[in-house]
Amino acid sequence: MKVLAIVGMAGSGKSTVAEYFKNQNLPVLSFGDLIREEILKRGLEITPLTEPIVREEIRNKYGMDACVKLSLPWIQAKLIKNSFVIIDGIRSFSEYKSLKKEFGDKLVVLALFTSKHIRYKRLASRTIRPFKRDEAEARDYREIEKIELGGTVAIADFMIINDGLQEELFHKVETLLTNLVTKVS
Repeated sequence: MKVLAIVGMAGSGKSTVAEYFKNQNLPVLSFGDLIREEILKRGLEITPLTEPIVREEIRNKYGMDACVKLSLPWIQAKLIKNSFVIIDGIRSFSEYKSLKKEFGDKLVVLALFTSKHIRYKRLASRTIRPFKRDEAEARDYREIEKIELGGTVAIADFMIINDGLQEELFHKVETLLTNLVTKVS
């Protein structure tokens, strides 16, 4: 059994890879969805401004590893029936440390790397939650400085460069998944 945590900057392809895993019938938990659900519960609109505010409020209340604390029961329940659980979007190094403490060597971190120029174009062209260049750049700085994202990327077990076509990304992910399944078997 493995917990595969996907990490990367906004626009690096985390949601695309998570969707790929969903299509492989693997259970996927999105930490971003947890935050967006909380935004909607509060009666707010999901925007590039509300997401970081609510995310920081949740972390102030529960700690930098809030998403892990809130989702551990779901992860543990899914691992009873599945050999893999995918977590889309771990951010803080505290989240990584909590997952590592809970799952040890069963935790595998996949970092997606995409140059900022490509990420900013992707973010601007999103139909849902688009970001202007200055918003994307501000988010990058906030995630590196306040959310400790750099450490999570640096500690990754695997890295995929996602500067090409989606088909290339899926091929790289399939190769990784095949290697992980072989190691689990």
